[in-house]
Amino acid sequence: MPRPDFPRSVQEFQARFANEAACREYLVASRWPDGFVCPRCGFQEAIHLPERLLWRCKECGYDTSVTAGTVLHRTRIPLTQWFWAAYLMTTHTPGLSALQLQRQLGIGRYETAWTMLQKLRRAMVRPDREPLREKVEVDDTYVGGPEAGLRGGRELREKALVVGAVEVRGTASGRIRLQVVPDASGPSLTGFVHANVDRGTVVLTDGWQGYAPLSEIGYRHRPRTQGDPKRAEKLLPRIHRVFGNLKTWLRGTHHGVGHRHLQAYLDEFTFRFNRRRTPMAAFQTLLGLGAQCPPTTYDELYGVESTG
Repeated sequence: MPRPDFPRSVQEFQARFANEAACREYLVASRWPDGFVCPRCGFQEAIHLPERLLWRCKECGYDTSVTAGTVLHRTRIPLTQWFWAAYLMTTHTPGLSALQLQRQLGIGRYETAWTMLQKLRRAMVRPDREPLREKVEVDDTYVGGPEAGLRGGRELREKALVVGAVEVRGTASGRIRLQVVPDASGPSLTGFVHANVDRGTVVLTDGWQGYAPLSEIGYRHRPRTQGDPKRAEKLLPRIHRVFGNLKTWLRGTHHGVGHRHLQAYLDEFTFRFNRRRTPMAAFQTLLGLGAQCPPTTYDELYGVESTG
């Protein structure tokens, strides 16, 4: 059975998810579209315990809730607020900052709004997503402070190095992938391509030596020597357009992002970009993905995330 449909307007959203029961019913239909499946033994029948908001497996007796083991695991925040956060995050064109979410929903603490958005960002990467195919532009860029003074164009200093790929669709762009990498070495750059691009794909890059091994691992590598760095935008226009939009979004909506959590913001940008033509459907997709993601730990949210 398909997952339930999604609201197509603010009015429909407000009417449909007006209370906790309606939100919970939608989560049940999204997590178990073909009926209950026990997370412990896989049995497909359960006894519903509505007073405890639990389902008890008829085979092994294991009790589970619809939010257990998801990004909403043990949440004390009302489901109505989670639904509004997901809706605003996926349908608001320039994205949503934690301060904006706090104001929109009347959340008491900024930290609560920030944590909600961080958990939703971690539900935006589908484990089984399809690799990029056919013809792809790949390049890297810096995210951080001013770029003046970087030797050779790839010295990190205080900046984060981000490598990106975009499918070439005629004069337009297809899907994208973005990832923080520790350096511009061959293992880092080719490792990114190997993880995100299908073998046999035509891969367009600049002439940086870090991309040279691509032809040895199954890709049709087409390096383009740029000479003057200003030519990069002409040689690889699509990925540079993506980088430009990314930096504008980080500066405008979020006023910059620290290195510790940059990957989560890259995942949000990728999620939104790849669904830019169906923003309303992204709401349902996000909740559906959330039902497949493990709970986010304290260390994942507040610990140091290595960027190299």
